[in-house]
Parts: sequence; C-alpha cells; structure tokens
Amino acid sequence: MLLKRLLMTVGAVCILAPTVMAEDTVARIKQLIAQMNVGPNDWPQWGGTSLRNSVSDQVGVPIEWDVDSGMNVRWVAALGSETYGNPVVANGHVYVGTNNGAGYVKRYPPEVDLGVLACFDEKTGKFLWQHSNEKLPTGRVHDWPQQGVCAAPLVDGDRLWYVSNRGEVNCLDTEGFYDGENDGVKNEPNENKDEADVVWSFNMMRELGVSQHNMCSCSVTCAGNLLFVNTSNGVDEGHINIPADSAPSFICMNRETGEVLWTDNSPGKNILHGQWSSPAYDVLGGVPQVIFGGGDGWLYGFDARGENGKSKLLWKFDCNPKESVYVLGGSATRNHIIATPVIYDGLVYVAVGEDPEHGEGDGHLWCIDPTKRGDVSPTLVYNAADPSKPIPHKRLKACEPEKGDFQRDNPNSAAVWHYVGNNPDEFETTMHRSCGTVAIKDDLLFIADFSGVFHCLDAKTGKAHWTYDMFAASWASPLIVGDRVYISDEDGDIAIFKVSKEQEMIGEINMGSAVYTTPVAANNTLFIANRNQLFALEVGAQASVAGDE
Repeated sequence: MLLKRLLMTVGAVCILAPTVMAEDTVARIKQLIAQMNVGPNDWPQWGGTSLRNSVSDQVGVPIEWDVDSGMNVRWVAALGSETYGNPVVANGHVYVGTNNGAGYVKRYPPEVDLGVLACFDEKTGKFLWQHSNEKLPTGRVHDWPQQGVCAAPLVDGDRLWYVSNRGEVNCLDTEGFYDGENDGVKNEPNENKDEADVVWSFNMMRELGVSQHNMCSCSVTCAGNLLFVNTSNGVDEGHINIPADSAPSFICMNRETGEVLWTDNSPGKNILHGQWSSPAYDVLGGVPQVIFGGGDGWLYGFDARGENGKSKLLWKFDCNPKESVYVLGGSATRNHIIATPVIYDGLVYVAVGEDPEHGEGDGHLWCIDPTKRGDVSPTLVYNAADPSKPIPHKRLKACEPEKGDFQRDNPNSAAVWHYVGNNPDEFETTMHRSCGTVAIKDDLLFIADFSGVFHCLDAKTGKAHWTYDMFAASWASPLIVGDRVYISDEDGDIAIFKVSKEQEMIGEINMGSAVYTTPVAANNTLFIANRNQLFALEVGAQASVAGDE
C-alpha cells in the first residue's frame, strides 16, 4: 500500500508538472517551486528545481558590490575553512554545506574536523543551528579531511533532506529545536538550539554495503514523496579496485520514512573513480524519469516509480567516445560524470568530468533525447569474432581495435548534438573536463569547464556563439538571472555577462577568496559562498566592515 500511495503522489506530479513550452523557462521553474511548501521566490534545492536549470527572474539583484567596503552587502556570515556546498534558501533560512572551521557549536571547537550543514537566518545572517557529522574512522579513502559537507539540501515545508560526508541520508526538522519539540530521533546528543533536530537518518555504507570514494556528495531531489540519491560508491584508496561493485549506485527512498524503495548498481564493475553527480527529474515522453550520471561516464534514465520494488531502466547513454581510455591522472581521455544533468524543453544536457585533483583533460558536452529506449549511445561496439551483436561495455576502454573490436553507428542513438569546441587546437575554443552544470534560457546554453573557459552555445544545435577564458579554474555552474548570467572561479572572481549571442561582459567582482560554489538568487538577493564566508548581496545595502564600529 505504501508504494501504491507513493506512486499516486508521483502521478499527481505528472499531472501538475507536464513538460510545457520551452520559451517560458522561468514560468516552468516557478510552477515547480509553487508545488513545494516554500516561498514563491525561494531556491529550495540545488538548481532550484528537479530540472536543475539555474534560471531565475528575481529583480533588483545586484551586478556590482564590494566585499571590502560592504557596498551592496546586507550581511556576511562565517563558514568553515573550506566550503563546497551550494547555498539553498527556503522559508526564511539559508543552508550551506561546509566544514567546522567556524566552530559554532561548543562541543565541537573549530580544531575538530567535521562535515557541517549550517543554517542561517535569511534576513540577518544570524547562525541558527548546524548538523554535525564526525569524520569516518577509515580516513581519506572514504571521508577526505577538511572537505566538509559538499552537497546541497532539499527543503520542503519544515523538512530538509541531505547527504552527509559520512554517506548518510538525513532528514532534519528545519526549525531545529527552536520549536521546542524533538521530532523523530530521540537519542540525540542534546536538544540545544544550535544543534540539528534529526527526524531520520539512513547509513548507506552500513545498510547497502556502499564504499564511497573520498567523499559522499549528492544533492538529492524528489518527485512527490520519492527521494532520489546517488550513493557515491567508488574505487578503493589505490584507485584500481572497486571494493563494493555490487552495491547500489542509485537509490529511491520514501522521503517521509527513509525506507528504500528501489536500488540500481548499473555502473557496477565499470566505475572509473567516484560517483558524485546529482540526479534530475521530470516527466519526459509521458513517463516520470529520474536521470543519474554514473561513475562509468554513462547517463542513465529510470522510471522514477520503479517496477515491483526494483529499478526500471529506460535508457542509457555513453558520454565518452568508445576509443577513449581511462588511466589515473590527467592523461585520461575517458571521464565520468560529476555535473548534474539538466532538463530543458524535453531534452537532457550533461558534460563529462573528473575529480579536480586529477587535473584537466578532454571534455564532451551532450544534448540527449530521453524518449529513446535501451542503449542509446551514438555508436555500438562489436568484435570480429561475432560481428552480429554488440559486446558488453568495458571499463577502461570500450573499443579495443587491437583485439578485434570495431564500431558501428547506433540507429537508436539519442544524441541530438555533441560539443567538443569549435577548434580543439585552440585552448579558448575547446570543451574541457567540467564539474559544472549547464544553465539554459531562451535556447542560450552556458557552461564553464574546469580549465576556466566559459562557453555560450545554441541549446538546440550545439553551435558555440562565444567562449571566454576566465584564466582560473572553475568548479561551479552558471546562474541566469533575468538577462544576466553569473559564473564564479577559483580566483574568487564572479564574472557577469549579458544573456546574449554576442559576448558582452557586464563586470567582474572578486569575493576575497576562492569560490567553488554557484551563486543563488532568492527574494531579490544574491547569495554567494566563497571559501570561508557566506554573503547576502542586496542593492542599497551596506554591511559593517572592520573599522566602522
């Protein structure tokens, strides 16, 4: 009965949120946010909605500010020493994943390394509470020091869901203990107001046998009461073996109870490194689909409802050329997927990438038709020993001509277009590995690659309109607000461009330290987390700075 009720909930989403006209992207996003119990101008999850397309119509969002003088800065809040979690804004709170460098909670002084989800008051920046996650005793193979919580939460009403560095899916009460109640878990260390109130917690390593690599990082999304999670299952410390190749990579849970409804381990023995992508969801071709980026470089589309308690794979797409090769370090040409897939006008967009620690490399950006079924890769691999049927995918190199392998075009390919840059011989016009997710409005697609090149493409054809070299690595994704697009880089700069086929830079502003996160617009305010601070930027605001008091 529980699964039936959950499926009915998804069915309601199908009716309320069908794929509609692409020319009104903002209306579609606002429609989806309106279905959640949050403010109409909130930003309740990574990418705003399950489409993951970071587009906003917020007015009055600043295009100039100064973090030193406080001009157009409403408030600044201290974060940890490293911050990789993107801000989420909902129901008067701002949430950010970071580490414990700020030492807000007395029982955990700043020298204690933790993964932290911090909650602040949206208007004032006052710290309210944090969820503290002690580091795993197995060390950096599972939980890299000082990296904190790298995922963004999902908020709906008075509940919040997120994945911690410990590989736990957590459901929290957004009011913490300020409401005077202990919801859910009763054996919490205390009920102090500066600590989180846990409703339920599910340990994927213990319950599912997952062996996360370096860090568990997935920004969850949902369809009704179905919660979708990438487990981050990966390789061991030697980067060769996969200690839990039968453990699931993708799971669907009941977000109210934490019950696992279906799982899938599709990448299995073909995981290249780690799995740190986040899922997207929409109704596509009349079917509710959840789309996962795999650690093998394949994109997977599942029926979100599952089937008889198991996953139901609809399609899969190899995002790497078949003769690309995976090796450790920067020389690999085969990549996995770190970016989040984005859904726009019934199509899916995703780029391949690698752990930034492994350096730069070749990149690929794809536009995919999710209504196809089966293996919808551009080509299929056969072997001369039996050229009548495709051979199974191989982990490090899918097509080995020296062993008799060869390729044929796939008549069932879902590739709409494939972008590697206009001129691969020129750095500034090449698509490199990317951690970033695309943002699309009015058929203009923007993406930053890890090498620091910012690309503007036609979303329907894949043709590049222009590229811009930021001269610094970018881990982030663009945010489109009205007719402007914002992108951050490792030097701490926020570059602002017009949303146009012609390159027009509006400005570039430094945030004082590296920005690994993506700006967020909510309630006419721009929220940006740099390495160790969270800023609320508002036109006309003036924050106090050192020496003012």
